[in-house]
Amino acid sequence: MKRNIKKIIKDMTLEEKAGMCSGKDFWHLKGVERLGIPSVMVSDGPHGLRKQDNQADHLGIYDSIKAVCFPAACATAASFDRKLLEDMGTALGKECQAEDISILLGPGVNIKRSPICGRNFEYFSEDPYLAGELGASFVNGVQSQNVGTSVKHFAANNQEYRRGTISSEADERTLREIYLAAFETIVKKAKPWTLMCSYNKVNGVFASENKKLLTDILRDEWGYEGFVMSDWGAVNKRVLGLEAGLDLEMPSSNGITDGQIIEAVKEGNLSEKILDRTVERILETVFRYTDYRTQIEFDREKDHDLAVKIEEESAVLLKNEKQILPLNPKSKIAFLGEYAKSPRYQGGGSSHINAGKISNAHDFAGKIADIIYEPAFAADRDEINEQWFADAISAAKTADAAVIFAGLPESFESEGYDRKHMLLPDCQNKLIHEVSQVQPNTIVVLHNGSPIEMPWINQVAGILELYLGGQGVGEAAVRLLFGIANPSGKLPESFPICLANNPSYLNFPGDGHTVEYREGIYVGYRYYDKKELPVLFPFGHGLSYTTFSYTNLQLEKDNITDQDTVKVSVDITNTGKTAGKETVQLYISDLTGATNRPVRELKGFEKVFLYPGDTETVEFILDKRSFAWYHTGISDWYCATGQYAVEIGKSSRDIELTKKIQIKSTKLLPININENTTFGELLMDQRTHDAIMEILNKRKSEKQEDTKDEKISEMMRNMIENAPIRALRSWRGMDDTSIEEMIAYLQGFVE
Repeated sequence: MKRNIKKIIKDMTLEEKAGMCSGKDFWHLKGVERLGIPSVMVSDGPHGLRKQDNQADHLGIYDSIKAVCFPAACATAASFDRKLLEDMGTALGKECQAEDISILLGPGVNIKRSPICGRNFEYFSEDPYLAGELGASFVNGVQSQNVGTSVKHFAANNQEYRRGTISSEADERTLREIYLAAFETIVKKAKPWTLMCSYNKVNGVFASENKKLLTDILRDEWGYEGFVMSDWGAVNKRVLGLEAGLDLEMPSSNGITDGQIIEAVKEGNLSEKILDRTVERILETVFRYTDYRTQIEFDREKDHDLAVKIEEESAVLLKNEKQILPLNPKSKIAFLGEYAKSPRYQGGGSSHINAGKISNAHDFAGKIADIIYEPAFAADRDEINEQWFADAISAAKTADAAVIFAGLPESFESEGYDRKHMLLPDCQNKLIHEVSQVQPNTIVVLHNGSPIEMPWINQVAGILELYLGGQGVGEAAVRLLFGIANPSGKLPESFPICLANNPSYLNFPGDGHTVEYREGIYVGYRYYDKKELPVLFPFGHGLSYTTFSYTNLQLEKDNITDQDTVKVSVDITNTGKTAGKETVQLYISDLTGATNRPVRELKGFEKVFLYPGDTETVEFILDKRSFAWYHTGISDWYCATGQYAVEIGKSSRDIELTKKIQIKSTKLLPININENTTFGELLMDQRTHDAIMEILNKRKSEKQEDTKDEKISEMMRNMIENAPIRALRSWRGMDDTSIEEMIAYLQGFVE
């Protein structure tokens, strides 16, 4: 249906237009019946529908409708599988249509700056490339069903402590490369209907009224065409927010901020054109949903099976000594811990889904193996029951293997507060320690939304990371433990040995007013790898029940400009005896030395399924952004001339193959030459290189310097490169006038 939205806006009263800029209630947008504008509903997500029929809250306190709870983002990110995320989004889009939900609030793509952020389970990764690619796939899936998404929380919302007022203080390069990049990818690749601004300030300005974020970058640079809504209660000054690019305030302001908008327009403090533009964005989205509404009935059982499949693909086998896994179903196996019967499968807060069906490992495993079960410890609190402990130790002794189902209670991690530490509850750590002393075949199965410390790491034979795996987590766990499914997840975040090793440790969560991102671009593996710091498990790590070899890395070209693309291919072979999936990871290492950069950065990944003995060629296409960094001097992405390494690996620390590529930059950086400009800077610039070499060679011939001592030669070279132009006073006796003439001569090459 073709709508004349501009005509509708023209027919609206000022009061009606202002009213469209805030919610009708907690979950609905306002409508205008006389003009045929319907009221539509939005719902919390992102891994299920938290539709509330009668009660309303944004913290998961009140019940919502029965719905399918898919694995949380902390788990799905470990799949490294775009198609899987798109399938999940498509299923959720259909469920939204069935429940008449116009916009699903998600996905969350904020970067995991610290492992103790309370809401990390809702976010994908510490890496912006991975978060952006998976987020775009999820959005494409949901929106394929003519249901909108609201990508959140824009931007630099990386903690819960004082999230409503804290100012995230980060430099421009850090924001662009780390905290904005995932949003940029999703905007450009998936065109989300809406974005949700965050509660916090960014460099002193509330995100809800930050024109640089909401207009200059989001719309003018990235070309975003949807509308921006606030997080619930995130609005500070409504009129300032409207001017900055915040379209919709949620939830209802009970008419208060509507009145502020009306007053600002009447008094000439707000252009009605800004208001009209805002209303147009909102109406385009409302009609986009209602004019193409689809009556769908979805199959909850089918979606449950999909939830199981997604968790199977997402679980990460962290450790498997002596090939303790998969378990033999004919063995006598002890299942210890209440999570075996009552798994923790999702996080707390606004994403809390009222799951209609939950599978548990105990019941599913009982169908295929001889299982001894002991509760060992309570799932929801940290306390030791001596009798439970004694019974668990006894069961472990008599079994062929012991599987401890451990994890973080909701009281340890949830929206609304940050974790205090990275440890499991003391009772769980104690149990793992004591069981491992009497049972060498001890396996730990983890249910957690973010990394934990593992003081027992060297005492157990196997570790299976389930993260928060949704309502099918129990079934998926058993299929993985017994080899019915082959683990293929890879860590979307590093697991540091201890919290103190994290790069944000000294600057998290700030002083209550500001939090300084002093680690800059060195977040997660970018820091650990640069620092050469040992970790429990590196970014991208994940084992399988089979093995894979990497061969025949090929670059289509090994000498390109920054305007070219290059195809990369590599052969992957399943060299084991079991069918399985492998995630091939492509990293780029900048060897130019043009600026301070991480050792390597993820710039490509593909997941492939292979039967034993099969080989598949995996291809990647790299472009300028694959090699570039954000140069604040030109306010743009810059790829320096020089050599880069294309690396293929199994994790950020397990690089299998490397090839080098030469890139020539077509972007010439501005340079203002003065007496303190060094010869090294001028030698690195292609415009002045030859002129400086001529000057230096002339000096060399005059001095008749020729030494065969390599140490002296290297010393002299470094002294020259680090010396400023004014050094020519002492080197050649040049006066100030001559130096100024030389500077003018050199400046002529760069203008």
